[in-house]
Amino acid sequence: MWRDDRGGRSITILMADDDEEDRDLTREALEQAQLRQRMRFVGDGQELLDYLRHEGRYAGNGDQAPTPGIILLDLNMPKKDGREALAEIKADPRLRPIPVVVLTTSRDEEDVVRSYDLGVNSFITKPVSFGSLVDVMETWGRYWFEIVALPGHGGAYA
Repeated sequence: MWRDDRGGRSITILMADDDEEDRDLTREALEQAQLRQRMRFVGDGQELLDYLRHEGRYAGNGDQAPTPGIILLDLNMPKKDGREALAEIKADPRLRPIPVVVLTTSRDEEDVVRSYDLGVNSFITKPVSFGSLVDVMETWGRYWFEIVALPGHGGAYA
């Protein structure tokens, strides 16, 4: 199994965020944190669900839409926002096991509470500086890729 630079497990990270700059900064922060995981990106909640269900442009194209080991989810997106997408993911028995981490600019306590009520696994408010984002991604990556057991990816320290 391919591993990141620090020996952790390799999984596909699926990031749902409509802001291309935020997607690029997150990818760069993960690289600086030496977490070279495979990444896929979608721009809204509907595209996220299409990807996960292999529908629409992802129909019959599992190579372009591998099942993610974890989803990074922005809350504020067009078409279908992150809250709606999260509710659908956690209501679907096939998708429910995929860990979802909200990564958003929101600091609203109502968003935090509602996200956990809908079944999110973690809630992270995006830091304002790139250096802080690298620090957050380093800690986040260590936790998710080196410590916890993820469905279908073996136990911690596998």
